[in-house]
Amino acid sequence: MDRNWIRSTCRDLQLYYNPEVGNKLRMDTSTNALGANPAGMRALRECHDLDLGQYPSTYGDGLREELARVHRLSRDNFVVGNGSDESLDVIMKTLVEPGGTVITAHPAYVLHSFFVSINGGRTVTVDLDERFQLDVERINSTPGSLVLICTPNNPTSNTFRDEDVRAVIEGAARPVVVDEAYAEYAGRSFLPLVERYDNLIVTRTFSKAYGLAGMRVGYLAASRELADALQRVKVPYSLNKVGERVAIAALRDPAFLEESVRVVAEQRPFLEEGLRALGFQVFPSEANYILFRPTVPSERLTKGLADRGVLVRDFGKVRRLENCVRTTIGTREMNTVLLERMQEVLRECR
Repeated sequence: MDRNWIRSTCRDLQLYYNPEVGNKLRMDTSTNALGANPAGMRALRECHDLDLGQYPSTYGDGLREELARVHRLSRDNFVVGNGSDESLDVIMKTLVEPGGTVITAHPAYVLHSFFVSINGGRTVTVDLDERFQLDVERINSTPGSLVLICTPNNPTSNTFRDEDVRAVIEGAARPVVVDEAYAEYAGRSFLPLVERYDNLIVTRTFSKAYGLAGMRVGYLAASRELADALQRVKVPYSLNKVGERVAIAALRDPAFLEESVRVVAEQRPFLEEGLRALGFQVFPSEANYILFRPTVPSERLTKGLADRGVLVRDFGKVRRLENCVRTTIGTREMNTVLLERMQEVLRECR
């Protein structure tokens, strides 16, 4: 194959994280430790009446109506689709010209730059400060078509200061995307502000706090005019009938969401204390995962854990995250198993 056939911005892309899972305990993907959403599962079992011979709603209007009810906005503020990743893809397709520049923070979610690249754009990163907070002055003074940030930030697990995010939104006449995949755990959101700021787009997902990662349902919120522009670019029918029904059921029964947030808040101090007791550096978390720096090489720790049936995510080769590892905050049982297996790996390393 001639590599010149491939778009120049895509030639050096790497395959995404794809571990051997088997029966291992998954604490590597920051999904919901309580498992699948019960209301969603009940709705799934009742999907036998769906006519799968016909297309789903072109734009997922039923889910958009339910999101409007929950967030007290109009359905015209929402674009729904196949996970928040599709939302990010649609944003790049709509708002970034070929060769255009997108400003992102570093370190941040690895797929941010991926979606820029596959749409022919160029990523310019602005380093977070020593506490992993936004460098507002540098972001606002850096030329670019669009700014993309994530709060709580993945993988650093902290939220950005509200006043800093607002300063970025207000700082330049260009779109600002706030990826809020983990916002439910932090207890605050910029989504209610989408009608106040016509340059603000907020992306959300059902994969994390709602416990529906396997369904691939997500959405974005923006001003009605901007949401309409994004809707026109999104692939029609991308949200299937089953996913829409299951997501609506999850929104109508918030008990699981509330319990998921409560368990993370309860278990976070336990896991943080356990990691510190092992001598690890633990970074502040407001999400359902923790970033830490172990006393042994990150690669050795993650491999040792995998050999013992536990998966965590190694970020040790990422600049600014040298020798760092990220773990999901699990149930007490999951966290106890993780800490015990870590002790075993540490003893083996002595």
